[in-house]
Amino acid sequence: MSEMQREATTASLTQSAYERLRADLLSCRLAPGEKLRIADLCERLSVSLSAVREALSRLTAEGLVVAEPQRGFRAAPISADELRDLTAVRLEIEGMCLRRSIAAGDLAWEERLVAAHHRMARLPYRDPDDPQRASEVWAEAHAAFHRALVAGCDSPWLLRLREILYAQTERYRRLSIPLSSAPRDLAREHREIAEAALARDADRAGALLAEHLEKTTWILLGAAETRIPASALSESR
Repeated sequence: MSEMQREATTASLTQSAYERLRADLLSCRLAPGEKLRIADLCERLSVSLSAVREALSRLTAEGLVVAEPQRGFRAAPISADELRDLTAVRLEIEGMCLRRSIAAGDLAWEERLVAAHHRMARLPYRDPDDPQRASEVWAEAHAAFHRALVAGCDSPWLLRLREILYAQTERYRRLSIPLSSAPRDLAREHREIAEAALARDADRAGALLAEHLEKTTWILLGAAETRIPASALSESR
């Protein structure tokens, strides 16, 4: 194997480790606050120490992992204060993206949004093997739907900020699934947002999106702390 091939293989393994760890963090399979032991991760992912360290370094930069001096790495904890802050900022950024998307979106944007909504609506929400979790396929379709809503936005920087915020709030959304004490009609919420966006009704679409995003926050803040693992909680980052 040439040096170039070895470098390509190393980069591929590092990228794979990063993507798998990121997916596990977002889905809370690696719970907030959980200790991340590098040796265990190397064995679990079948990659080298350097690949895991590089992946953890990237995830630390994204705020999904916390590096503790002399103590290694830990999945970033959650907190009520952070959730409130994240929700407020995401409402601002996502709202701006949506308004600009509705204003600038063309026929291709409409077609992409219709297709994304159709796919999500046809997939099962709950994981059949673990009803306390969302189906991974549905979660991917859900992310694609929210991305399609704002895809017409003409500001690359707003879209980048929106992606960061989406990833950060995704862990909270996953945690809210088993904590909701009242039935939630997610299909209706998504359908109404899509319909308002396609009708170019920016005010209604923005209001519906804000209500949709805030419900996850209400569910988590309303849940008793004893129902969320104590190791996941933190007063601050």
